[in-house]
Amino acid sequence: MRIARFIDSHGHTLTGKLIDAETAVPIRGELFGAHEFRGDPVRVARLIAPVDPPNIVAIGLNYRKHAEEQGLTKLPEEPLIFLKATTALCAPGDAIVLPASAPTEVDYEAELAVVIGGRARNVSEQDALGVVLGFTCANDVSARDCQKVRDKQWARGKSFDTFCPLGPTIVTPDEVDGQAAAIRATLNGRVMQDSNTSDMIFSIRQIISFVSHQFTLLPGTVILTGTPEGVGFARKPAVYLKAGDTIAIEIDGVGRLENTVRAESSSK
Repeated sequence: MRIARFIDSHGHTLTGKLIDAETAVPIRGELFGAHEFRGDPVRVARLIAPVDPPNIVAIGLNYRKHAEEQGLTKLPEEPLIFLKATTALCAPGDAIVLPASAPTEVDYEAELAVVIGGRARNVSEQDALGVVLGFTCANDVSARDCQKVRDKQWARGKSFDTFCPLGPTIVTPDEVDGQAAAIRATLNGRVMQDSNTSDMIFSIRQIISFVSHQFTLLPGTVILTGTPEGVGFARKPAVYLKAGDTIAIEIDGVGRLENTVRAESSSK
């Protein structure tokens, strides 16, 4: 099943089961509670981010070849957790905005995102997939100068407005094996990242279990599971996002998330 949040032809925000690119059957009830999908299909005017998360949790350095391209000789012994502000959420098709305070080293990161379906705490690895509503595509956009030089920590560089494109839909686990999916980032038609989620250092089960032992996962929590090799800052010369670019994240069986890039408008 593909679950979408969208604007209908009357301007209402709805959640539904996507039938095709233009129609969906709306939900009856609550997505994170009792619900069903029934009734007449409605027109999808525009897709928005498929969930409005209470928290966005992310994992750093979780692909072996990504660690290698940074020259690391020792892999992490446990998942490296950081957070992105929920105000960084960005819808499919919307523009990633290069912030005026840090516009020159903005990088892309293709990621598989996990959407948590119910409240979870201290979940075992064996039971971890049981708390998953589904998977979606994410772009962990990062201002590298803030992350690595100016701030020397990750909060600002990972959390500017629009720095978390998400979508286009949530695909339920019965339709895709999140641990064996090809993942790509394409910048202006050029493939920049081309890997598979099987290269993760920590599996989806391990990540969910580990994070749930640190803090409670609320329904709708989004977990970004890390990015593969090919990011812009690791290239020689470095490749950063510029106004006018188009960046697409594709995960086989999950979907294609595409966003344009623009500069922040100057304030008056």
